[in-house]
Amino acid sequence: MNGFGAETTTNDVLAGVDLSGRTALVTGATSGLGSETSRALAAAGATVVLAARDGEAALTVADRIREGIPHAVLSSISLDLADLSSIRTAVEGLGAQPIDLLINNAGVMYTPFAQTVDGFELHFGTNHLGHFLLTTELLSNLRRAAERSGAVSRVVTVSSDAHRAHAVDLVDPNFVERPYDKFVAYAQSKSANALMTTELRNRYEGSGIAAFSVHPGVCATGLSRHMSREDFAEMKRMSAGKPGLLTNLKSIPAAAATAVWAATARELVSANGAYLADCGIDRAADHAADPVAAAALWELSEQLIG
Repeated sequence: MNGFGAETTTNDVLAGVDLSGRTALVTGATSGLGSETSRALAAAGATVVLAARDGEAALTVADRIREGIPHAVLSSISLDLADLSSIRTAVEGLGAQPIDLLINNAGVMYTPFAQTVDGFELHFGTNHLGHFLLTTELLSNLRRAAERSGAVSRVVTVSSDAHRAHAVDLVDPNFVERPYDKFVAYAQSKSANALMTTELRNRYEGSGIAAFSVHPGVCATGLSRHMSREDFAEMKRMSAGKPGLLTNLKSIPAAAATAVWAATARELVSANGAYLADCGIDRAADHAADPVAAAALWELSEQLIG
């Protein structure tokens, strides 16, 4: 037992950890959990690539991190997860750079109906398909890092216990036929995050790549900017009878801690594919851990992104 829990922070997780020589890429790095994750990994010695839709904002965050951590080694790339061409351009810009830690952190939550540049429903297109394309395009970079370091590279995808409310609709994930519901849309995108982790494990275990999905906990960040009082009431209603769907409000360093733990903890070497919460191993809902659904979603995602 590591003694970690819901109040554990990123600093607690990384106490005594040396990430020198390791490179991490963090999506959504300009605010909230992404910014804190980037800061914490840089403080432990990792070279951190800040990936964000707003390139100027990424540079500002990098400068702010350097103010507190003069030795931080940081770079930034423009990356819009709602635009497949932007993702491909960003990966092309990275070239053959080894990536030891890929933190799929960015996301949208409970937005009005909208579509990505490529016509996908915004939650599914951004939270899942954008990260799916980024991850699959970076597989060679992850393998290269594992070969260089001798340690397994890790893909950490931020899901949510909200996934427990709804499975992925593999027939109509983009709400073409069914009425749009932002709670269903968000929940299915988070189920997709967990399923992608399951299939990554199934496909690439033993190839130098491990994958984890993470529930960060409930935290006040810009992610909730689209939510009304009625929306928070609906969240409470949805949580009834579903332990863990809503928990006590966390600080940003505590909410980011589980992703950082997933990226660095030695004790997770034998837990490839696990769903994590409160810096410990949890269990995803059955519909988000089903290997058949995971394989089907992977194949559907490949078709959708072309």
